[in-house]
Amino acid sequence: MLRALLIGLSENRHMRAIAERSPIGLKVSQRFVAGTTLQDALQATQKVNRLGMTVSIDNLGENVSNAEEARQSARRYQQLLDEIEDRKLQANVSVKLTHMGLDVSEDLARELVAGLVARAARSNPQNFVRVDMEGSPYTQRTLDIVHELHSAPGNRGAVGAVIQSYMRRSEADVKKLLAERIRIRLCKGAYKEPPEIAFQKKSEVDANYVRLMKMLLKSGTYHGIATHDPRMIEETICFAGKENIARDSFEFQMLYGIRRDLQERLVREGWRMRVYIPFGTEWYPYLMRRLAERPANLLFIAKNMFRG
Repeated sequence: MLRALLIGLSENRHMRAIAERSPIGLKVSQRFVAGTTLQDALQATQKVNRLGMTVSIDNLGENVSNAEEARQSARRYQQLLDEIEDRKLQANVSVKLTHMGLDVSEDLARELVAGLVARAARSNPQNFVRVDMEGSPYTQRTLDIVHELHSAPGNRGAVGAVIQSYMRRSEADVKKLLAERIRIRLCKGAYKEPPEIAFQKKSEVDANYVRLMKMLLKSGTYHGIATHDPRMIEETICFAGKENIARDSFEFQMLYGIRRDLQERLVREGWRMRVYIPFGTEWYPYLMRRLAERPANLLFIAKNMFRG
Protein backbone atom coordinates (compact mmCIF):
# COMPACT_ATOMS: atom_id res chain seq x y z
CA MET A 1 0.00 0.00 0.00
CA LEU A 2 2.75 2.47 0.95
CA ARG A 3 4.75 1.58 -2.15
CA ALA A 4 1.74 2.24 -4.38
CA LEU A 5 1.15 5.59 -2.64
CA LEU A 6 4.75 6.69 -3.18
CA ILE A 7 4.68 5.69 -6.85
CA GLY A 8 1.43 7.63 -7.22
CA LEU A 9 3.04 10.67 -5.63
CA SER A 10 5.99 10.40 -8.03
CA GLU A 11 3.54 10.99 -10.90
CA ASN A 12 1.59 13.82 -9.24
CA ARG A 13 2.49 17.07 -11.01
CA HIS A 14 0.90 19.29 -8.35
CA MET A 15 2.84 17.69 -5.50
CA ARG A 16 5.98 17.81 -7.60
CA ALA A 17 5.63 21.55 -8.19
CA ILE A 18 5.17 22.18 -4.46
CA ALA A 19 8.03 19.90 -3.38
CA GLU A 20 10.60 21.19 -5.85
CA ARG A 21 10.07 24.76 -4.61
CA SER A 22 9.72 24.17 -0.88
CA PRO A 23 12.63 24.68 1.57
CA ILE A 24 11.91 21.32 3.24
CA GLY A 25 11.83 19.54 -0.10
CA LEU A 26 15.13 21.08 -1.12
CA LYS A 27 16.70 20.08 2.20
CA VAL A 28 15.56 16.47 1.76
CA SER A 29 16.81 16.34 -1.81
CA GLN A 30 20.28 17.58 -0.84
CA ARG A 31 20.94 14.30 0.93
CA PHE A 32 20.28 12.20 -2.18
CA VAL A 33 20.98 14.57 -5.09
CA ALA A 34 24.45 16.05 -5.66
CA GLY A 35 23.10 19.50 -6.55
CA THR A 36 21.42 21.32 -9.39
CA THR A 37 24.40 22.00 -11.68
CA LEU A 38 26.87 19.97 -13.69
CA GLN A 39 29.70 21.34 -11.56
CA ASP A 40 27.93 20.05 -8.43
CA ALA A 41 27.86 16.56 -9.96
CA LEU A 42 31.52 16.69 -10.97
CA GLN A 43 32.61 17.81 -7.50
CA ALA A 44 30.60 15.01 -5.87
CA THR A 45 32.15 12.54 -8.31
CA GLN A 46 35.66 13.61 -7.35
CA LYS A 47 34.86 13.08 -3.67
CA VAL A 48 33.42 9.62 -4.28
CA ASN A 49 36.39 8.66 -6.47
CA ARG A 50 38.72 9.57 -3.61
CA LEU A 51 36.91 6.95 -1.51
CA GLY A 52 37.87 4.28 -4.02
CA MET A 53 34.49 4.12 -5.76
CA THR A 54 33.48 4.73 -9.36
CA VAL A 55 30.40 6.75 -10.34
CA SER A 56 27.47 6.82 -12.75
CA ILE A 57 26.18 10.39 -13.27
CA ASP A 58 22.53 11.05 -14.10
CA ASN A 59 21.17 14.43 -15.17
CA LEU A 60 17.68 14.13 -13.72
CA GLY A 61 14.83 14.57 -16.15
CA GLU A 62 12.35 12.58 -18.21
CA ASN A 63 9.40 12.91 -20.59
CA VAL A 64 10.55 16.10 -22.31
CA SER A 65 7.81 17.63 -24.45
CA ASN A 66 9.69 18.96 -27.48
CA ALA A 67 12.76 18.36 -29.61
CA GLU A 68 14.70 21.38 -28.34
CA GLU A 69 14.43 20.22 -24.73
CA ALA A 70 15.71 16.81 -25.81
CA ARG A 71 18.65 18.31 -27.71
CA GLN A 72 19.49 20.54 -24.77
CA SER A 73 19.57 17.47 -22.50
CA ALA A 74 21.85 15.67 -24.94
CA ARG A 75 24.22 18.65 -25.07
CA ARG A 76 24.49 18.54 -21.28
CA TYR A 77 25.44 14.87 -21.44
CA GLN A 78 28.00 15.58 -24.16
CA GLN A 79 29.53 18.18 -21.84
CA LEU A 80 29.50 15.65 -19.00
CA LEU A 81 31.42 13.12 -21.08
CA ASP A 82 33.93 15.82 -22.08
CA GLU A 83 34.47 16.81 -18.44
CA ILE A 84 34.84 13.20 -17.29
CA GLU A 85 37.58 12.63 -19.85
CA ASP A 86 39.34 15.98 -19.26
CA ARG A 87 39.34 15.56 -15.46
CA LYS A 88 40.19 11.84 -15.67
CA LEU A 89 37.26 10.93 -13.44
CA GLN A 90 36.28 7.33 -12.82
CA ALA A 91 32.72 7.81 -14.03
CA ASN A 92 30.22 6.99 -16.74
CA VAL A 93 26.72 8.36 -17.45
CA SER A 94 23.13 7.13 -17.14
CA VAL A 95 20.42 8.46 -19.42
CA LYS A 96 16.67 7.99 -19.86
CA LEU A 97 15.30 7.75 -23.39
CA THR A 98 12.31 9.94 -22.53
CA HIS A 99 14.83 12.63 -21.50
CA MET A 100 16.22 12.29 -25.03
CA GLY A 101 12.78 12.83 -26.57
CA LEU A 102 11.37 9.31 -26.94
CA ASP A 103 7.84 10.66 -26.38
CA VAL A 104 8.44 13.25 -29.10
CA SER A 105 10.08 11.03 -31.70
CA GLU A 106 11.75 7.63 -31.47
CA ASP A 107 14.09 8.63 -34.30
CA LEU A 108 15.13 11.75 -32.37
CA ALA A 109 15.87 9.77 -29.20
CA ARG A 110 17.84 7.19 -31.17
CA GLU A 111 19.87 9.93 -32.88
CA LEU A 112 20.70 11.74 -29.65
CA VAL A 113 21.64 8.63 -27.68
CA ALA A 114 23.69 7.34 -30.62
CA GLY A 115 25.68 10.57 -30.44
CA LEU A 116 26.32 10.07 -26.73
CA VAL A 117 27.40 6.45 -27.18
CA ALA A 118 29.74 7.45 -30.03
CA ARG A 119 31.27 10.14 -27.79
CA ALA A 120 31.73 7.64 -24.97
CA ALA A 121 33.25 5.07 -27.34
CA ARG A 122 35.96 7.46 -28.56
CA SER A 123 36.91 8.65 -25.06
CA ASN A 124 40.36 7.71 -23.83
CA PRO A 125 39.89 5.38 -22.07
CA GLN A 126 36.60 4.26 -23.57
CA ASN A 127 33.63 5.44 -21.54
CA PHE A 128 30.14 4.01 -21.21
CA VAL A 129 26.47 5.08 -21.45
CA ARG A 130 23.90 3.24 -19.36
CA VAL A 131 20.43 3.49 -20.88
CA ASP A 132 18.08 3.51 -17.89
CA MET A 133 14.88 1.48 -17.85
CA GLU A 134 11.59 3.27 -17.37
CA GLY A 135 7.99 2.02 -17.07
CA SER A 136 6.72 -0.96 -19.05
CA PRO A 137 5.35 1.07 -22.02
CA TYR A 138 9.01 1.84 -22.83
CA THR A 139 10.62 -1.54 -22.08
CA GLN A 140 10.75 -3.08 -25.55
CA ARG A 141 11.69 0.14 -27.33
CA THR A 142 14.47 0.76 -24.82
CA LEU A 143 15.93 -2.72 -25.27
CA ASP A 144 15.63 -2.51 -29.06
CA ILE A 145 17.62 0.73 -29.11
CA VAL A 146 20.31 -0.68 -26.78
CA HIS A 147 20.73 -3.78 -28.97
CA GLU A 148 20.88 -1.59 -32.09
CA LEU A 149 23.44 0.83 -30.66
CA HIS A 150 25.64 -1.95 -29.27
CA SER A 151 25.82 -3.60 -32.69
CA ALA A 152 26.91 -0.40 -34.47
CA PRO A 153 30.58 -0.27 -35.53
CA GLY A 154 32.83 1.05 -32.75
CA ASN A 155 30.15 0.97 -30.04
CA ARG A 156 30.73 -2.48 -28.60
CA GLY A 157 31.13 -2.23 -24.83
CA ALA A 158 30.15 1.45 -24.75
CA VAL A 159 26.43 1.03 -24.07
CA GLY A 160 24.43 -1.05 -21.63
CA ALA A 161 20.94 -1.72 -20.31
CA VAL A 162 19.02 -1.95 -17.05
CA ILE A 163 16.94 -4.99 -16.10
CA GLN A 164 14.28 -4.92 -13.37
CA SER A 165 13.78 -8.15 -11.46
CA TYR A 166 10.09 -7.50 -10.79
CA MET A 167 9.26 -7.82 -14.49
CA ARG A 168 8.19 -11.31 -15.52
CA ARG A 169 9.89 -10.92 -18.90
CA SER A 170 13.29 -10.10 -17.44
CA GLU A 171 14.86 -13.57 -17.63
CA ALA A 172 14.18 -13.73 -21.37
CA ASP A 173 15.52 -10.19 -21.81
CA VAL A 174 18.68 -11.06 -19.87
CA LYS A 175 19.35 -14.07 -22.08
CA LYS A 176 19.14 -11.90 -25.21
CA LEU A 177 21.41 -9.23 -23.76
CA LEU A 178 23.97 -11.79 -22.58
CA ALA A 179 24.02 -13.39 -26.02
CA GLU A 180 25.46 -10.11 -27.31
CA ARG A 181 27.63 -9.54 -24.22
CA ILE A 182 25.79 -6.32 -23.36
CA ARG A 183 26.48 -5.01 -19.88
CA ILE A 184 23.49 -5.01 -17.50
CA ARG A 185 22.60 -3.15 -14.34
CA LEU A 186 20.29 -5.38 -12.30
CA CYS A 187 17.80 -3.66 -9.98
CA LYS A 188 14.43 -4.56 -8.49
CA GLY A 189 12.26 -1.93 -10.19
CA ALA A 190 10.44 1.21 -9.10
CA TYR A 191 7.32 1.69 -11.24
CA LYS A 192 3.76 0.55 -10.61
CA GLU A 193 3.09 -2.40 -12.93
CA PRO A 194 0.09 -4.77 -13.12
CA PRO A 195 0.37 -8.40 -11.91
CA GLU A 196 0.07 -9.75 -15.45
CA ILE A 197 3.54 -8.42 -16.28
CA ALA A 198 5.23 -7.90 -12.90
CA PHE A 199 5.70 -9.85 -9.69
CA GLN A 200 3.82 -8.21 -6.83
CA LYS A 201 5.24 -10.03 -3.81
CA LYS A 202 8.62 -9.01 -2.42
CA SER A 203 9.57 -12.67 -2.06
CA GLU A 204 8.97 -13.23 -5.78
CA VAL A 205 10.91 -10.11 -6.78
CA ASP A 206 13.81 -11.14 -4.54
CA ALA A 207 13.84 -14.72 -5.84
CA ASN A 208 13.97 -13.47 -9.41
CA TYR A 209 16.71 -10.99 -8.48
CA VAL A 210 18.88 -13.81 -7.15
CA ARG A 211 18.15 -15.96 -10.21
CA LEU A 212 19.15 -13.15 -12.58
CA MET A 213 22.18 -12.18 -10.49
CA LYS A 214 23.56 -15.69 -10.85
CA MET A 215 23.08 -15.56 -14.62
CA LEU A 216 24.94 -12.27 -14.79
CA LEU A 217 27.89 -13.31 -12.64
CA LYS A 218 28.42 -16.53 -14.59
CA SER A 219 28.22 -14.81 -18.00
CA GLY A 220 31.79 -13.51 -18.14
CA THR A 221 30.59 -9.99 -18.97
CA TYR A 222 31.06 -7.09 -16.53
CA HIS A 223 27.72 -6.25 -14.88
CA GLY A 224 26.36 -4.10 -12.06
CA ILE A 225 24.47 -5.59 -9.11
CA ALA A 226 22.42 -2.61 -7.94
CA THR A 227 20.93 -3.06 -4.47
CA HIS A 228 20.98 -1.78 -0.90
CA ASP A 229 19.33 -4.96 0.36
CA PRO A 230 21.80 -6.69 2.71
CA ARG A 231 20.32 -10.10 1.87
CA MET A 232 20.78 -9.59 -1.88
CA ILE A 233 24.34 -8.42 -1.26
CA GLU A 234 25.10 -11.47 0.88
CA GLU A 235 23.56 -13.79 -1.73
CA THR A 236 25.82 -12.21 -4.35
CA ILE A 237 28.95 -12.48 -2.24
CA CYS A 238 28.23 -16.11 -1.33
CA PHE A 239 27.55 -17.07 -4.94
CA ALA A 240 30.72 -15.33 -6.15
CA GLY A 241 32.74 -17.23 -3.55
CA LYS A 242 31.13 -20.57 -4.32
CA GLU A 243 31.70 -20.17 -8.07
CA ASN A 244 35.21 -18.67 -7.74
CA ILE A 245 34.07 -15.49 -9.49
CA ALA A 246 36.72 -12.78 -9.24
CA ARG A 247 35.85 -9.68 -7.23
CA ASP A 248 36.88 -7.41 -10.11
CA SER A 249 34.63 -9.15 -12.65
CA PHE A 250 31.49 -7.27 -11.56
CA GLU A 251 30.50 -4.34 -9.35
CA PHE A 252 27.96 -3.49 -6.72
CA GLN A 253 26.01 -0.30 -7.34
CA MET A 254 24.29 1.94 -4.80
CA LEU A 255 22.68 5.36 -4.70
CA TYR A 256 24.32 8.58 -3.61
CA GLY A 257 23.50 9.36 0.01
CA ILE A 258 22.14 5.93 0.93
CA ARG A 259 24.05 3.43 3.08
CA ARG A 260 27.43 5.15 2.78
CA ASP A 261 28.64 2.92 5.60
CA LEU A 262 27.82 -0.20 3.59
CA GLN A 263 29.39 1.24 0.45
CA GLU A 264 32.65 1.93 2.27
CA ARG A 265 32.65 -1.46 4.00
CA LEU A 266 32.29 -3.33 0.71
CA VAL A 267 35.19 -1.35 -0.76
CA ARG A 268 37.36 -2.18 2.26
CA GLU A 269 36.53 -5.84 1.73
CA GLY A 270 37.80 -5.65 -1.85
CA TRP A 271 34.53 -5.42 -3.79
CA ARG A 272 34.00 -2.91 -6.56
CA MET A 273 31.45 -0.19 -5.89
CA ARG A 274 29.81 2.31 -8.24
CA VAL A 275 27.74 5.16 -6.79
CA TYR A 276 24.83 6.51 -8.82
CA ILE A 277 25.02 10.32 -8.57
CA PRO A 278 21.98 12.30 -9.77
CA PHE A 279 21.93 16.06 -10.23
CA GLY A 280 19.51 18.66 -11.52
CA THR A 281 16.36 20.51 -10.53
CA GLU A 282 13.92 17.71 -11.47
CA TRP A 283 14.64 15.58 -8.41
CA TYR A 284 11.11 14.91 -7.12
CA PRO A 285 10.10 11.88 -9.28
CA TYR A 286 13.53 10.34 -8.69
CA LEU A 287 13.26 10.67 -4.91
CA MET A 288 9.70 9.31 -4.74
CA ARG A 289 10.64 6.24 -6.76
CA ARG A 290 13.66 5.59 -4.55
CA LEU A 291 11.34 5.67 -1.54
CA ALA A 292 8.92 3.32 -3.30
CA GLU A 293 11.75 0.86 -3.89
CA ARG A 294 12.48 0.80 -0.17
CA PRO A 295 9.83 2.54 1.98
CA ALA A 296 12.09 2.10 5.02
CA ASN A 297 14.06 5.02 3.56
CA LEU A 298 11.24 7.29 4.78
CA LEU A 299 12.51 6.81 8.33
CA PHE A 300 16.07 7.33 7.13
CA ILE A 301 15.07 10.65 5.56
CA ALA A 302 13.19 11.75 8.67
CA LYS A 303 16.29 11.13 10.79
CA ASN A 304 18.50 13.11 8.41
CA MET A 305 16.24 16.05 7.67
CA PHE A 306 17.18 17.94 10.79
CA ARG A 307 20.88 17.22 10.86
CA GLY A 308 23.18 20.13 10.29
